Amino acid sequence: MRISDDRYHRERARMELALRFLRHEARTQTIRAWTGLSDDRIRKLYRSYLGHARRQLPRHRGKSPHQVAYFTRSLRLQEETALLASVLSLLGVLPGAEAAATPGLTRGELLCQAFEAYRLLLPSAQISFEHAVFLATALGRGDQLRLASCSECGGLLVTERFPLRSVRCQHCSATVPPRA
Repeated sequence: MRISDDRYHRERARMELALRFLRHEARTQTIRAWTGLSDDRIRKLYRSYLGHARRQLPRHRGKSPHQVAYFTRSLRLQEETALLASVLSLLGVLPGAEAAATPGLTRGELLCQAFEAYRLLLPSAQISFEHAVFLATALGRGDQLRLASCSECGGLLVTERFPLRSVRCQHCSATVPPRA
């Protein structure tokens, strides 16, 4: 039995994705949903590969983030959310209109790439990996959040599904008076 055999490729990909999620401090339930690994297997992976690392990675407990209000809490978070949504969209994490937004290995790898690119663009970002997973899931479903364009400049924004007023970015809101 060789580890390079095709029949072991999927299992190896699941383990590698789980390790990547662990390095981003994802919760066990998130890793389970995206990789299909059992809780016990995830804990063993953490103990075997990351438990004795130079910098101990924290294991977050409890429910994953689930409130869309987090992304609109402040101007900074709104801007970070728009940047993250842009990267998620550019790298193909957000499915097209005809595709389902289900977790999976390919989409999980793209999600990690997008989050890592986002952190390179904004090293002091406030949005955690768990919030990025929630944002990708919510935008993919489209039931709470959606992508929109600024009515003035056309910039990408993340808004509630049914906004009460015209959608404008922070820059246009501060500099351009609203259209009549």
